[in-house]
Amino acid sequence: MKFKPPFEQGTLLRRYKRFLADVELPGGELLTVHCPNTGSMKNCVVPGTPCWFSRSDNPKRKLPGTLEITTTPLGWLAGVNTGRANHLVREALTEGVISELAGYRNIRSEVRYGEENSRIDFLLQGDDRPDCYVEVKNVTLEVGDGLLTFPDAVTARGTKHLRELSTMVRAGHRAILLYCVQHSGATRAGPADDIDPVYGATLREALAAGVEVLAYGCKVTAEEITLARRLPFVV
Repeated sequence: MKFKPPFEQGTLLRRYKRFLADVELPGGELLTVHCPNTGSMKNCVVPGTPCWFSRSDNPKRKLPGTLEITTTPLGWLAGVNTGRANHLVREALTEGVISELAGYRNIRSEVRYGEENSRIDFLLQGDDRPDCYVEVKNVTLEVGDGLLTFPDAVTARGTKHLRELSTMVRAGHRAILLYCVQHSGATRAGPADDIDPVYGATLREALAAGVEVLAYGCKVTAEEITLARRLPFVV
């Protein structure tokens, strides 16, 4: 996904009230931007470090700026706009970047499914193969030595999705949990058991049931974010 114009750079001052962030522009102007991330953004908010944001020309928006990329404590870049993860994955599916999910004829988004009133991010369908349910999660929590973990806050919703995926496998379908790791320093990914042990336990149950886990790292710059490489997933 290439950005035209590229994201603008500033200095991140603070993130507050979950959806707001204050940014200082190169000329000293202060700008409040929308923060499109419902998680804790742990290890993604370092006051006084470079950040990048996009602008919208939609006159109905109260805040035209959107926080897109932050600098982590170790100096890496993290894509914190969780809304971009699905777009990145769709682009990768269309272009055949995710080889494990190649060959499906149809890609459908936000399809209702399961027993708990859920929507799947992508439903892949093709001739002579089971339907494939793909749930996407954005991952930005670095814990050292290239390891990125999910979630960065307790997620009952994420745990529900794991149960739903397991149900799909038992019904004879294929189910994928795809971690979109928007972090320039990622070398591997895994569950954040210390933050949400219930999620971690449910993930292992899902793996035992036949749910597949894929983790893909991203190239992250102010000009472009793309899924770039398969990462090992460790449990």
